[in-house]
Amino acid sequence: MVLLSKLSDGWDNDDVRIRPSRSSRPRTKTRPTHEDAAAGFVVTVDRGRYTCLVGSTSAARIVMAMRAKELGRRAVAVGDRVAIVGDITGATDTLARIVRIEKRTSVLRRSADDDTETVEKVLVANADQLVIVVAAADPLPRTGFIDRCLVAAYTGDLQPVLVVTKTDLADPQALLDLYADLELPVLVSKRKDSADASQGAILNDRLVEEVRELLNEKESVLVGHSGVGKSTLVNALVPHAYRAIGVVSGVGKGRHTSTSAIALALPDGGWVIDTPGVRSFGLAHVTPDDLLRTFDDLNEASVDCPPNCDHQGLPCALDAAVQAGAADRRRLASFRRLLSSRSGAASDESAPDQGAAPDQGAAPDQGAAPDQGAAPDQGAAPEQGAAPEHPTDPGTSAG
Repeated sequence: MVLLSKLSDGWDNDDVRIRPSRSSRPRTKTRPTHEDAAAGFVVTVDRGRYTCLVGSTSAARIVMAMRAKELGRRAVAVGDRVAIVGDITGATDTLARIVRIEKRTSVLRRSADDDTETVEKVLVANADQLVIVVAAADPLPRTGFIDRCLVAAYTGDLQPVLVVTKTDLADPQALLDLYADLELPVLVSKRKDSADASQGAILNDRLVEEVRELLNEKESVLVGHSGVGKSTLVNALVPHAYRAIGVVSGVGKGRHTSTSAIALALPDGGWVIDTPGVRSFGLAHVTPDDLLRTFDDLNEASVDCPPNCDHQGLPCALDAAVQAGAADRRRLASFRRLLSSRSGAASDESAPDQGAAPDQGAAPDQGAAPDQGAAPDQGAAPEQGAAPEHPTDPGTSAG
């Protein structure tokens, strides 16, 4: 009730008692700690619903969850270790809540497609490696795409790996020479049988085994354009990969085809994370200094750079370091090429002349075509519905 006192000269506002509004009421700072929350591992994300694995290796189960309000604006990504409360039985029509995101060890992220918006999106968390799959020919490798992937890997604390397929069609040496100074792990392969190329025999058994050994007990993200053999590789590593995890819409009802990243358990331990829906790698959120910090030798020489140096040319101190022999000229050239790809200045051009197969030489001029990043590999459409055949303990598979 409002009480008013009338004075001789009118109403006195000091005598008005106002009931507190909802916004001005004292709020408790006590928040639930959720100490009884279950540990979960996010395997895919779709329209505000998160498919998580909960439980040990021998008893992992799929739990559908949503974000709790206490997360605020923090985004949940594939690969996240999370704390889950509510109904975690995994039964149909149940929905748990993600109340906490554990500390991340690495982040693969990108900006908006037009490269002008610095708002970034986290694609995958806690991965150890970024496996970049390209073909020596058919389609020609695009160095702009490779460079952008390398920038995303280096600045996100992932180890980049280059896998080159179809080397029976063209010599990949010119492509590999571009990245020799970065000391990348590289795997190359001819097709199993060139005569079977039309039937999809893109990979041979040796490459599959080498990749399997490289991915063992690690979490690895695979990216690549359509036609390079990425989906073929995923299906070779994880037989019936897209039947290994059921992605359901709503609250446990219905099927749909997801274009988001999906984590698939490797039979011998570890995870392979396929990214069929990543069409671009905008890197507007990456600053020159972010990338420079990943080049230890150049970073030391940059202490003499002028303020706000863009490291693209004089008066950058990196040029003086090269002249003095304190830094390698080829490493500086590689750094600046990656830096140009970050800003979109480098065209999404094909690799240099391969020189082996006819008509597989220098790529046609791509002009100002934008770098489209990792186009979805259409080779294997997800077939949803079944639970994982080889679940891995979310608590022990972290990189």
